[in-house]
Amino acid sequence: MTWLKQKWKWILLGVLIVIFATASLYTWSLYRSLDGLNKPPDSSLLPKPKDPAQPIYTPPKWEGTERVNILLLGADSRGIETGEVPRSDTMLIASVDPITKQATLMSLLRDVYIPIPGHGNDRANAALAFGGPELAMKAIGDYTGLHIQYYIYTDFQGFISLIDELGGIEFNVEKDMKYRSKADGPEYDINLKKGLQMLDGKSALQYVRFRHDAMSDFSRTQRQRDLMVAVANKMKSVWSIMNLPQLIESISPYIDTNLEVSDMLKLGSLALDMKVGTTHQVPGQDMIYDRKIGSSSVIDLRQGYDVPTYVKRILEGSASTVID
Repeated sequence: MTWLKQKWKWILLGVLIVIFATASLYTWSLYRSLDGLNKPPDSSLLPKPKDPAQPIYTPPKWEGTERVNILLLGADSRGIETGEVPRSDTMLIASVDPITKQATLMSLLRDVYIPIPGHGNDRANAALAFGGPELAMKAIGDYTGLHIQYYIYTDFQGFISLIDELGGIEFNVEKDMKYRSKADGPEYDINLKKGLQMLDGKSALQYVRFRHDAMSDFSRTQRQRDLMVAVANKMKSVWSIMNLPQLIESISPYIDTNLEVSDMLKLGSLALDMKVGTTHQVPGQDMIYDRKIGSSSVIDLRQGYDVPTYVKRILEGSASTVID
């Protein structure tokens, strides 16, 4: 009997050693993969602006207990020459309350006419090209009344890689979507059928790019938010968590961020229990109108509407439009 007890003690010790070694390897792999997302200036995907007069913006520090706002920037870098910064095709703000563990997703239309520090008024998507992600954070933060602490940038290839590494996303495409552009070439044709289906990276990109219907960018930004919620939910699965280091490693070449590893880990611990509450377009559709500025078409704010107040109401749980 004593020999049997000793045997089980050694077996238990062996199991504990294996668990500890596996956990240590996972932690080391995760840290190494996360560290590759925050790139040094010489390997950044986003070259620093060439304009020496460009104001320098340092985002506020996140202590981990107050609301944190992350600007998600998706860009179409096709045809961009080395050293150029593309305009942002997609702009989403993920606003996370660490106390309630609720996340709110807000999208900004790329043609919304906003003040851009040092450059006057222009389309919101121009801020990234003018001054990199820091200027985009500053301009969009000022416009929405939010302290935006972080950004995450990717392009088409990064989005495709993420969806493929997740094994695709099961998603209900609400209608047939078909579009062909001679300028884009056949690689970026859109051809989706209505119904529940498994979207791989390329078909998911088709879904979030489609805007050739009556609602144009309004419906496109809604689709982007809906798909991002589906992606967030899948990333919380046991399979995704176990394979997280490999997933991050595969998308790392296409991602750039100012998040430090310590901040990523803090956010990651929140994400396990976090729920995406509501998603919104900012400004609201009834707050804006189409306007011509020279030869350009932009979307401007109607007189009497206030975007920071609207955003505050969203985060407080009420998305009703506020008129001063």
